[in-house]
Amino acid sequence: MPPTDKIESAEAMPEVSGNTSEECVAAVDIGGTSLRIALADMTGSVLAERSASTVGVREAAAVIETIREGILGLLEQSGRSRGHLRAVAAGAPGITDVDAGVVVATSYLMGWRRVPLRDLLEKGLGVRAAVENDVNLGAIGEQWRGAARNVRDFVFLAIGTGVGAGIVLDGEIFRGTGWMAGEIGYMLVPGTSTDPVADGDAGNLENLIGGEGIRAQWQRLWDAGGIVLPRDLRATEVFDQARAGSLSADSVLQRSARMLGFAIYNMWLMFNCPLFVLGGSVGMHPALLEAAQTYLRELCGEAGPDLATSSLGTQAQLTGAVRLAIDRANAD
Repeated sequence: MPPTDKIESAEAMPEVSGNTSEECVAAVDIGGTSLRIALADMTGSVLAERSASTVGVREAAAVIETIREGILGLLEQSGRSRGHLRAVAAGAPGITDVDAGVVVATSYLMGWRRVPLRDLLEKGLGVRAAVENDVNLGAIGEQWRGAARNVRDFVFLAIGTGVGAGIVLDGEIFRGTGWMAGEIGYMLVPGTSTDPVADGDAGNLENLIGGEGIRAQWQRLWDAGGIVLPRDLRATEVFDQARAGSLSADSVLQRSARMLGFAIYNMWLMFNCPLFVLGGSVGMHPALLEAAQTYLRELCGEAGPDLATSSLGTQAQLTGAVRLAIDRANAD
């Protein structure tokens, strides 16, 4: 069994220096059904937030217009003008070319392909912009002000509708040659299908332990008969029922936790990170954390990594986007 180091405090991710001006940055978290926008001052303190629906939105231009209107509304709400806005940073689900500022591919957002998101933001708002994969933004947020603060090597696992990993090695996001590092929804572990995945579809692991995958597990079990609980339970509700004593719900929880344990074990073997942070609406459920810890100890014993839930919760991605926007503004 490979050794693992204890969590060592690295040099703290440098805090940002503030000023007394009205300057600010905007942060955007684009999801498959909604987007969230935050306005923050140059120290990272959030001034205002709002959200908007992206249900049925197909064109990138429509999303950009929603973002633009949202940011202008937040500027007005906070008593600031467009001239006070220094930069904007946005996260999108899927493969994102950070250097070119392009969303290469995503199974969400109506199948975006090679969308020049950074250029569209800069044109729409007239300020410098940066883009990043949304799970990587969650990792940046946790490293800056969350559960992985001062930790140099860790993995942020976002489990919600989808499944993804933000990998931090030696203090920096590891993105891979084709920007695909962390796309663990496509990982194969015992219990997943080995059938090829069509281009743009969710991966085999995601289809089982993502929010929709867990819901589908439950519905297949319900269809087999003998369950008195409702058929249409969300993943977190299934886990709630497992904690309440439902054996059927517990079987779904245990299967999901076992496959998550395999995935974490494989990543630990590759990266030897001492900490894995679970985020996302499904990943933060305490029943999943407890069950995954049990399976992980069986696989790697006491030498294995620590598991923790996100301390930023639903704010992890926005917090990371705020940090990225401040860094983008200060780079100028």
